[in-house]
Amino acid sequence: MSEFRQVTQHVFPVWTYSYLALLFPVLLITDYVRYKPVIILQGMSFIITWLLLLFAYGVMAMQLVEFFYGMATATEVAYYAYIYSVVSAEHYQKVTGYCRSITLVATTVGSLLGQLLVSFAHVSYFYLNAITMASVSVAFIASFFLPMPQKTMFFHRKSSSETSCGPANKHPPNASSQPNDQQDNIGTASVSFQDLLECQLSKVPDQNSFLLVLVQLCKDLKECYTTKKLLYWSIWWALATAGFNQILNYVQVLWEAKAPSHNSEVYNGAVEALATFLSSITSLAVGYIKVNWDLTGELALGIFSALDAGTLFLMHFTRDIWVCYGAYLIFKACYMFLITIATFQIAVNLSMERYALMFGFNNFVALLIQTIVTVTVVDSKGLGLGIKTQFLIYGSYFAVISGIFLIRSIYTIISMKCQKSENLAGNPLSTELKEQSESGYAKD
Repeated sequence: MSEFRQVTQHVFPVWTYSYLALLFPVLLITDYVRYKPVIILQGMSFIITWLLLLFAYGVMAMQLVEFFYGMATATEVAYYAYIYSVVSAEHYQKVTGYCRSITLVATTVGSLLGQLLVSFAHVSYFYLNAITMASVSVAFIASFFLPMPQKTMFFHRKSSSETSCGPANKHPPNASSQPNDQQDNIGTASVSFQDLLECQLSKVPDQNSFLLVLVQLCKDLKECYTTKKLLYWSIWWALATAGFNQILNYVQVLWEAKAPSHNSEVYNGAVEALATFLSSITSLAVGYIKVNWDLTGELALGIFSALDAGTLFLMHFTRDIWVCYGAYLIFKACYMFLITIATFQIAVNLSMERYALMFGFNNFVALLIQTIVTVTVVDSKGLGLGIKTQFLIYGSYFAVISGIFLIRSIYTIISMKCQKSENLAGNPLSTELKEQSESGYAKD
């Protein structure tokens, strides 16, 4: 039991802490250095991680493993951003599908291959790590042959002010609605000043340009979160993703506690492969479900979060490893279903740049919440709870999320119905039609 506590309290938390410490700097520099250097850094991090897994021993070595794995996880954003930088905007949807599909296929194949090698060929974990080491080494070498992007989402973009710095001779879009010539002149002057300002900013040194872009990103982020719809979906995204990542990080330890590998057959790889396959199906199903998500989306968040909470409670109370496996399959499928809906709802009204900004910030907030949970529940400096008790806490965490969004959805539905009733009552035409209809029924 002491080994479990060493792993959960002194090794696994390092990944969360290093991920949090590195994510924000990586988000800032990835776009600025044009993605490719960060992708190369990710490959180096993976190689160091598996070298330590193969040849290093002890708690300190495993903590280094978690640190470099946290670096590899933080730099993962560079890969997806790089894809968008080398293709045109009309291919974004297709490329997104390709990347998501290949990632799911690779995860499924890797998990299934590992399970087959362990179950039938009795391959040791050392050789499984050696195979992974070879795979990430090939990916690292391939990263050097990637073309260097010429444009990025936020930096290194040519604006119209760079190509033309002459006097502005255009009116703002609403100039035709100005009441007099004086306001027309004011509008024209403001546009001219804005163009001149942009022209001058395009000539400032790179350091100042970096700061100006950061200021603009903060303004964009503030505008995005002032929309209530985006705010509520982002809150769920951050809360649920924090819990989901925590489950992924510790579920293997729970399975080992339920069914120790030295006493029973281990099917963790097969379960992970099946979970990934089911997740891809549920994610795909979202595109074929015709539902008014503006009305029922928050209700879906509440219901499926409650189902997630139930599966985590079941994983805590059951002694059967197969029931634990089944609960995990349901948990992951439900989360992937909801996160796909949330992604669509957030992205539908945003440009690619603002979506990337919200995606990064939501994940940063999720990681911050996950760090707080880790310090409080897992770390020896906090409560230092055992792995089984942890899943009781995680189930309660998702139950709270479910309660928040169920209450919010009920309030939204009732408010919309009341507003609809008030609109009908205040519309004379609808009232007259209603009276005519009632009088017609009376005559009949």
